[in-house]
Amino acid sequence: MTDSESARMTRILSGLPAAAQELLWETDWASHRHAYGSGEDIPITLCSLVDEDAEVRSKALAALDMGVLHQGSLYTVTAPAALFVAAILDHPVGLAEHEGHFPWDVGPRRSLRSALLGWLGQVAESAAHGEDPSRDRANWEWRPWHEDTRRERDPDELAALRACRDIRPTLYDAVEPYLSSSDLHICEAALGAAMPLLSAPDLADRVPRAAALLRARLGAMTGRRERAAVARALSLWGMDTSDLLVDSDPAVRVCAALGPVRVDRPRALAVLLDALRDPGTTDGWFPVPLHGVDGWFRFTVLRSALDLAASFEEVAPVAIAMVATGRRSIVDNESGPILFRAFSGGYDPTHSLTPAQRALLRAFVDTDEATGSIGGNWLWFRAAGLPENREGIAALL
Repeated sequence: MTDSESARMTRILSGLPAAAQELLWETDWASHRHAYGSGEDIPITLCSLVDEDAEVRSKALAALDMGVLHQGSLYTVTAPAALFVAAILDHPVGLAEHEGHFPWDVGPRRSLRSALLGWLGQVAESAAHGEDPSRDRANWEWRPWHEDTRRERDPDELAALRACRDIRPTLYDAVEPYLSSSDLHICEAALGAAMPLLSAPDLADRVPRAAALLRARLGAMTGRRERAAVARALSLWGMDTSDLLVDSDPAVRVCAALGPVRVDRPRALAVLLDALRDPGTTDGWFPVPLHGVDGWFRFTVLRSALDLAASFEEVAPVAIAMVATGRRSIVDNESGPILFRAFSGGYDPTHSLTPAQRALLRAFVDTDEATGSIGGNWLWFRAAGLPENREGIAALL
């Protein structure tokens, strides 16, 4: 380290909160690993997050993305790094505008604090993966080949996972104050972090307080995005969102219906199906996806509708119409899950096809020559116990 770098680090260290300083000095960083090797270089990266130079801060945040949470993977250095990030959320430089480091960092300009909250949310998502099978259905249960991904983790990977789960109460305590932020980007990023953090079983007692904080702000919110994000959080936390199912904004109504609806299930399902009848409009509601939503918004809406339906017949008209459009590029997010729901117990040749099942298979056959809809879905057809080619399905019909 050069004299100038040493002076810079000394200046940064003197301005850090006590908790952040303690983490730096008491953590044996060399004993931890990140994606590219030893964690001994991480303290400089962490301190650089609050450097006065915007480019240095941007590169430091990029290093967290690339090394400490590489493609969502957890490492033994991830937990102490996340604790440090939580400790500096209220640092004055957090209000500075964040410059994206990668070419794909697009969207509205935001503060460093918003970016750090977003990164903590990604850590929380990775820590929650696989913890609650019902929550993870959207990630793997709709995949007919998900068994192949259930490999044994190595000891370091398990240690990293346990460490990241153990620190969730501390992370949430740092995030919660920003649920009330007047900065919409900070508030949304805090909500994006709070949602996976509060999925932890040992944080269930904090959900009512978080829900009350959001409810208190909802009446003053006017923008679609922030109101929809709150509705989605309340719904996924299992709160009663029946009042939001009749909101004047269709995006808010849909987000209120996305979770494990415990009140007014028929209305919630009807709201979701209405959105799927016009998927182009639904996809256009959020040009920048909501936190935790991957791909086109209709994918999330469809999975929730398939989960909420008591039988395939409840969703069949809308689902069959979606398959009939023949969009071959979205097999794993649309036509495949629809097929899996129609034959959730597997095809039984001793029983006749139901009218809804027959109509769905006919839609696959009718679009196959133009889109390869059966060939592209062969894993899903195999999982359902059905023939894996157009001729086989046509013969079955």
